[in-house]
Amino acid sequence: MAAQSPTRRGTTPTGGQPSLEREPEGAIAGYLFKVIREQIPRTQEELAEELGVDKSTLQGWESGRRPLSSTRAGNLVAMRRKLILLGAPPGLVDMLSTAMDADLLLGEILRAEPIRGRLREHPLAGWVLTRDTTHMIGWAVSGVLPGVVAAHSAIPAARRGPVSSSPLLEPGLRERFFHRVRTASDVAGTAGAEAALLRRQAWYLASYDRQWDAANWFDALRRKGALTANLDGWSPRWAEARSVAASLARQGDASLLRDFINRSIADHDQAEAANLNYWAHWLGLDRRPQTDDCFMAERDRPAWDASALLRELAVRLDRAVEYTDLYVHSIWALILSRRNLLDSDPYVAQELAGRVGVLLDDGTLSSESRRKLESVYYGLRTSGYGV
Repeated sequence: MAAQSPTRRGTTPTGGQPSLEREPEGAIAGYLFKVIREQIPRTQEELAEELGVDKSTLQGWESGRRPLSSTRAGNLVAMRRKLILLGAPPGLVDMLSTAMDADLLLGEILRAEPIRGRLREHPLAGWVLTRDTTHMIGWAVSGVLPGVVAAHSAIPAARRGPVSSSPLLEPGLRERFFHRVRTASDVAGTAGAEAALLRRQAWYLASYDRQWDAANWFDALRRKGALTANLDGWSPRWAEARSVAASLARQGDASLLRDFINRSIADHDQAEAANLNYWAHWLGLDRRPQTDDCFMAERDRPAWDASALLRELAVRLDRAVEYTDLYVHSIWALILSRRNLLDSDPYVAQELAGRVGVLLDDGTLSSESRRKLESVYYGLRTSGYGV
């Protein structure tokens, strides 16, 4: 990626204080590379010697000043293999490609000017993002450690929040990022179905903003009726409503998500299938690149494994509190739609039984989620799992 012109710290559409900041080029992949080095562990000098590069080159990678994506493809493949041989967690090494993709997309969003009539050219309009890419971008704009990184590394507790020891952007760049994604959604607001993907992905990325005006912005969208979630069956509007309900849940308001589940997923076969199809894509189980949301409407011969999806949903059931209702419903619907699924992977079934039992005991579930979880737990007990 070519070097970018500097921006000004704190600069907003209404002006700000003039201190220069440089746009990121490889900050996310660079910081992930640093995490990988620390897991081996090696000093910069030691790893540079073992990889056969100058220390300054390695420092450039870690700082993002010299993007890993500019490394020749063959050298990058060889380096990844060498890292694993040195003891790096393979899961983290695999994520380097995702981190480089997130760096590229982040830079495009920071530069993108949404123009009516050319919205399909916006970086959020042409590809359906996965969880890993989205969370990598979220790492840079909020400092929140992606779960996939936490799962494969021992990050000191001080790094698990929005602190400086992360690829967190400078304040002015974060302001510009959130301004760009909000502007994109506003410009696309009246563009119809062709801009549905852009709107919903901009809404979700905007939910990483924890400033007071972000909540006000979402409230304004709600008052305008832009976030209506009462839909029958799948449509591009359904996909938008699902994402924005999830966005508001991330902001701390789960009421729209519960309403969306009850009114626009439950008891609608097409919507139930769409919800599971999207989960499979979001979690990386359906690896087909998607240029729009129409894949969610597929009903026959899903391009993903039901047992793998159950495993991915089960391990997150008691972690993402704001999305508990969606996880519960999706697990319940998946088991209901796939006979003998619980017997296909006894280890996952046993793990799920433990997590379901914990949730049923904590007393915070909505009545509808409790009913569904009790049904899941009964099925698990009937199949011989649980205590």
